[in-house]
Amino acid sequence: MISQELLEVLACPRCHTRIEFREPDVLRCPNCKVRYPVVDGIPVMLIEEAIPDGKERAD
Repeated sequence: MISQELLEVLACPRCHTRIEFREPDVLRCPNCKVRYPVVDGIPVMLIEEAIPDGKERAD
């Protein structure tokens, strides 16, 4: 699980909006409507790893 302190400083690498943690192992940018995976408790905040809402994984 990601700590509240970390969530308070994380921002989307694309638009710099605050990230949301709403589902297990996923961080979501409400502005870009993309999700970033969390692998072994580590957020993968790479633009090329972003998964558009409605898709299962990045292409």
